Amino acid sequence: MARKPLPEHKDTAPNHSRRPRADARRNHDRLIEVAAQAFASHGTAASLEDIARQADVGIGTLYRHFPSREHLVEAVYRHEVEALCDAAEELASRLAPDHALEEWMHRFVGYIATKRGMADSLRILLNSNSKLFADSYGKVPVALSGLIERAVDAGSIRTDVDSTDVLHALSGTYSMPNSPEWHDRARRLVGLLMDGLRWRAPKTDSH
Repeated sequence: MARKPLPEHKDTAPNHSRRPRADARRNHDRLIEVAAQAFASHGTAASLEDIARQADVGIGTLYRHFPSREHLVEAVYRHEVEALCDAAEELASRLAPDHALEEWMHRFVGYIATKRGMADSLRILLNSNSKLFADSYGKVPVALSGLIERAVDAGSIRTDVDSTDVLHALSGTYSMPNSPEWHDRARRLVGLLMDGLRWRAPKTDSH
């Protein structure tokens, strides 16, 4: 007589592996967030120990996620590029076109501040033929171009705008002298750029 198959056993035990994975991901993301702020504020003087402490993790946890400063810098750089590009869509969905462009420019200044703080490590990555720059190249110009096209179509900025010119002007903040006034100067530059972009815009041109 054939044996009846045993009933299938369903494992109802809680999956204890989910929480460690969630905690690890949270620590990873928190370390990147804190490191970005530290690099923007302190540059090469940013201490990995301080970054770990502010992220509420031990230095061993930091090194498990990022074996060296360069690994952390690479992760921060990728995150900053992605956040800047994502911001273009988010701002465009809720702000008038020229205001979305202006706010994105201010966020670009924040991205540049972080990039300046990581300059030495980024040079090491560049010299080691890291895929970092190849993977991110072109994403930022595309994000800016979309915002400018939207503002031109809305008539809120002038029609002869070349997004490459605007990006070059914004990128000039990278080489500005490092001083306590750097952020204020960069913000003023954004204001000047927006004044120029709005000048003779179809919506406001009375001539």
